[in-house]
Amino acid sequence: MKNYTQVYVKNSLEAAKTYCEAFGADITFEIKNESRTAYDHCELSVNGEGFLAVAEAKNLCDVDLIHKMKWETMTFNVFEMGSESRVHHALEVLRDGGAVLEEIHALPWSKCCATVIDRYGVCWWISI
Repeated sequence: MKNYTQVYVKNSLEAAKTYCEAFGADITFEIKNESRTAYDHCELSVNGEGFLAVAEAKNLCDVDLIHKMKWETMTFNVFEMGSESRVHHALEVLRDGGAVLEEIHALPWSKCCATVIDRYGVCWWISI
């Protein structure tokens, strides 16, 4: 059995590129809508392993409210990123237009981690 997450966001084409940049992922499968302006389904992989699916949200999401309230309904945990520099890079990419909940810090179970809600309203906990 396998499991990986899917996000539904507005601006799904841009979001997929952002996540590829943040996590070193590649788009390995994509189906765009008829007008080719959004993803009906897109799969991202890191080192050949499924990482995240992205699709266009059918309903609006008030990302400004999410950022103002720093609202976490679900957090995607990306860990074992391999190096502190990869965590720092991901945070820099995801914070653009987003809201950082926790800057880079250490915890008893991670010497380098951070939490950010990106510009699409998706919350990420990233860690070495």
